[in-house]
This record gives sequence, structure tokens and C-alpha cells, in this order.
Amino acid sequence: MKKDDCFYLGKIVKKYSFKGEVLAKLDTDQPELYEHLDAIFIDLRNNLIPFFVERSQLHKSDLLRIKFEDVDSEHDADSLIKTDLYLPLELLPKLEGNKFYFHEVIGFSIEDKNYGKVGTITAINDSTAQALFEIDKNGTEILIPMNDAFIVKVDRANKTILVETPEGLIDLYL
Repeated sequence: MKKDDCFYLGKIVKKYSFKGEVLAKLDTDQPELYEHLDAIFIDLRNNLIPFFVERSQLHKSDLLRIKFEDVDSEHDADSLIKTDLYLPLELLPKLEGNKFYFHEVIGFSIEDKNYGKVGTITAINDSTAQALFEIDKNGTEILIPMNDAFIVKVDRANKTILVETPEGLIDLYL
């Protein structure tokens, strides 16, 4: 399994018991969706290794307490601290309407209600306070904030996102 075929679920943050249980901080608004998994991929030295889940349960709302098969001691659990957890993309819940996953819209076209066709989404920059669409228009990079007020419609069938940006925003880049 490659990382490109997976999504980031969270990180193991600490040990829970002397029997090898760990606590994972999940990167989700709906941790209850991941409470009863059969297996999780753990990133060990840049390789995704499947670990089978013996049992798991939510712990203090956004933490998941996990007991993996064959992780039976504090020492075993120590080796997993601060590792990242991944799941296959097909386990992501389907989003509808104007909600989308960042990876899902790469390659979509962006059209502005007033400006017209802007370009193609090449990446999402979420390292800033406001996530940004990175758009390529004939070799020129255009950045549009991913603001709910700007996003008019996500058309998955035609791989297009319709936005309505403030007047002059797109012209700043051209």
C-alpha cells in the first residue's frame, strides 16, 4: 500500500497501559467513524505497515485507545509512539454538496462567476491560516482562498468548482 492510496488518520501520541495499548489523536471531526477498525497502516521508516486491531474505543472524545495484535508490552508500544496512522482512501466517508477532501479536487477546473475560466487546481496550500487553492493558468500561479463564501458549487461530475471571488482578486496575479 502506498501513501498516495491512503489518507492520514492521525498520530499515536502515548502509551495507555502496560499491556501495549496506545492512544492515537485522530485528525477528524467524526472520530466515532473509526472506532471499530480491523486494521490500520502505520508509517514506520517511510513504509506503511498494516497492524491488526484487537480492540479499540474512543477515549476522551478525540483520542482513540487502540490495542494492536502482537503489541503486548510497554516496550512494543514505545516503538509506535509518534508514528502516523493511515487508512485506504476508499474508507473515507463520501462527501456531498460543496464539501470536499483536498486530495479529491486536485485537477479540477476553477471557474469564477464574474471572471470566467480561471485554470486548473494543482495543489491545496493549507500551511497558512486560510487554506488556498493553488491554480495554474497557462504557467501563472493564482491563489484563491478556500472560503465557504467564495465557493458557489462543487461539480464532481464535470470536475469543476464554481467560485465567486471579490472583484480584482484574480487580476492581481495576471
